Amino acid sequence: MSRWLGLARKNLAATTSREAGRGGSYVSPARARAGRRSLGRHFRAPGGRWSERGADRRLRTMTEADGLRQRRPLRPQVVTDDNRTPEAKGGSSFSGRVFRATFLMLAAFLTIPLLGALVLLDSPIDPEPLSFKEPPLFLGVLQPNTELQQAERLFENQLVGPESIANIGDVMFTGTADGRVVKLENGEVETIARFGSGPCKTRDDEPACGRPLGIRAGPNGTLFVVDAYKGLFEVNPWKREVKLLLSSETPIEGRKMSFLNDLTVTRDGRKIYFTDSSSKWQRRDYLLLLMEGTDDGRLLEYDTQTKEVKVLLDHLRFPNGVQLSPAEDFVLVVELAMVRIRRFYVSGLMKGGADVFVENLPGFPDNIRASSSGGYWVSMAAIRANPGFSMLDFLSERPFLKKVIFKLFSQETVMKFVPRYSLVLELSDSGTFLRSLHDPEGQVVTYVSEAHEHSGHLYLGSFRAPYLCRLRL
Repeated sequence: MSRWLGLARKNLAATTSREAGRGGSYVSPARARAGRRSLGRHFRAPGGRWSERGADRRLRTMTEADGLRQRRPLRPQVVTDDNRTPEAKGGSSFSGRVFRATFLMLAAFLTIPLLGALVLLDSPIDPEPLSFKEPPLFLGVLQPNTELQQAERLFENQLVGPESIANIGDVMFTGTADGRVVKLENGEVETIARFGSGPCKTRDDEPACGRPLGIRAGPNGTLFVVDAYKGLFEVNPWKREVKLLLSSETPIEGRKMSFLNDLTVTRDGRKIYFTDSSSKWQRRDYLLLLMEGTDDGRLLEYDTQTKEVKVLLDHLRFPNGVQLSPAEDFVLVVELAMVRIRRFYVSGLMKGGADVFVENLPGFPDNIRASSSGGYWVSMAAIRANPGFSMLDFLSERPFLKKVIFKLFSQETVMKFVPRYSLVLELSDSGTFLRSLHDPEGQVVTYVSEAHEHSGHLYLGSFRAPYLCRLRL
């Protein structure tokens, strides 16, 4: 009997809970009768027959407290992934598979050609790892400033790439990217010489067109000019006469001269010291030469009387600017790829000897010229920032990355990643840093190649800019 009563209580509690969940406690008479009939089936009369009346009597004996104890509030339903319908799970899973497949196809579309290029394409360079010291801190003498931004632009859009500068009196001369040697006087640009021929619009035109680089004034009112492709010349700017002194086609000690760069001349005009940056790379591939760090550069001497050529220094990595000392007892030669300046003694007790004049420069040096203080001006078109990041320093010890970069990108593209930071550094006669002039963003002085001092001004050349700059000192 107690078991039957327990079942009745459970059914009553369930019914009460369902009604409470529908928002009300009212039970209609028809629903109540149906419930009693249902419950009556579970109670037998004393004689063994089913009796609804017996069920009524037993249900009436349940107290209100008993009914309340059977009630349980409905728990809120929490929707989880387990509660989702199979259709929802299937839809989500299908979308995920589509996304993953699309992503993998896109990755393969981009990666396979890249890997193919890395495997099949040849790199134009075969670099060796180079190790540099940590760059000097940009503090004290090297403290960044904006001195170069005070310079004025001259002959803007009238000449391109005035790499090197010389003066005879107050008349200035320079060589340009279109193969000309020009005279700058009274605000006018006048062509006085051209060593090549043909169109001079692109880098591929350079070998035929010629590219005048280093230029110096001689003792007799003439100019000595070195052309990267053509050779060593003497030019009379007043008569517009051109004399070839040494052709670049002439092999020197069994090696050709592919990239003549800069020169310096003794006061009597007899000896010319000049650099051949590489026997492998031409000037139009200067960035490949820098990245490869080929050690086939040379410092040479040309005797204007005997016409003899001597090799003074060999195995240089991208020798560039060159400058005689005031006493003409040694020659300084910039070794760009090693960020240092070498010294070769041409007279005196140390004649024939060589050493390092200054090393670990704060940038990649180009030309070097005498200063009025008895020291030297060194120009740098790219710096080794410290604090900061130097891409060229980073790549110097990673030849594999260099090869990959030049498999995928052209020289012009790589140049866009080099910050336009121009720096001109003045050195003492012993190689210590005296002062530095900066244009941190290259706003005025861009791609500086040379600093030529004349009459209280610094004339600033550039291997790319379409103008010349002048800064009052």
